[in-house]
Amino acid sequence: MPSNTPGPSGPAAVLCGLAGWVPPRVVTNEELAERLDTDDTWIRTRTGIRRRHIAGPGQATSDLAVEAGRRALRSAGTGTADTVIVATTTPDRPCPATAPLVATRLGLAGAAAFDVGAVCTGFVYGLATAAGLIAAGVAERVLLIGADTYSTIVDPLDRANAIIFGDGAGAVVLRAGDPDEPGAVGHFDLGSDGAHEDLITVAAGGSRRRASGGQPADGERHFAMRGKEVYRHAVTRMAASARTALSGAGWTTGDLDHFVPHQANLRILHSVADDLGLSRDRCVTNVDARGNTGAASIPLALADAMAADRIRPGDRLLLTAFGGGLTWGSCFLTWPELTLNPQPERITP
Repeated sequence: MPSNTPGPSGPAAVLCGLAGWVPPRVVTNEELAERLDTDDTWIRTRTGIRRRHIAGPGQATSDLAVEAGRRALRSAGTGTADTVIVATTTPDRPCPATAPLVATRLGLAGAAAFDVGAVCTGFVYGLATAAGLIAAGVAERVLLIGADTYSTIVDPLDRANAIIFGDGAGAVVLRAGDPDEPGAVGHFDLGSDGAHEDLITVAAGGSRRRASGGQPADGERHFAMRGKEVYRHAVTRMAASARTALSGAGWTTGDLDHFVPHQANLRILHSVADDLGLSRDRCVTNVDARGNTGAASIPLALADAMAADRIRPGDRLLLTAFGGGLTWGSCFLTWPELTLNPQPERITP
């Protein structure tokens, strides 16, 4: 899909609020090693992850989304939004969408509310959707939340995937504004390739498996990923998408202050940075402390980096993501002045 940005016919979507939230329970590599045939060194070498946060009993995706959304609204200095978008792969239920419940719990009953399903690219797809609604005059203020509880779909005994994923939520508030002001998001590049849908999947739970007849096997209810092929596609697609967005914006990698990718694992993030010719110190990452939190990973990384004073007003950022589908996407913004609500913990990305 060609890169684009809102034109003079409509307002731009401007970032004016940000927050992240993770559940209190921390699961370390050592804890995972007690039930899996692995150890801390093996996990860190392959993923760069030391620990991750896991939702507690009875905690659903909407619970995480509400907490992050409430904090983001506070960050924006408002209690209102006319649209709520929740990007997630782990909705509370297959039907209905999670966003209407989140909106009501935040006191936003009556707002337009819907989910975006693009797996780990969901937050970037959500940004593009919000930007389009604002540019078209359909929305004035959008609350976009990326939230996932992968612990509810990953087999806890799956050595390959249980070590990667964590639970969390990140949220931003976007308002109608001027395309030239700090915080305006644009120059989007979005894409997909459904020919590779089987690389990242949960086989059961949708109409396809039910239509085939019979009861699904236990393994079909869990998240599955063909890691080596996903690694190759993730690096190739993210780097290509970033280049397309750079070209559309008229930027070069030398114009960037920070590269903020989906936090898949550290090896992928460094490989994409290397492919783009970016020094690794410009790659914003919190994967060591959060793990892969799906659609929540980019806003959580932004919130953690801002809390650590790594991202400052005026910095130029490239966001890029890759997820199941396959899907990918990228966009740019110049960082605005923001007030960040207290985080559950302060970490240094």
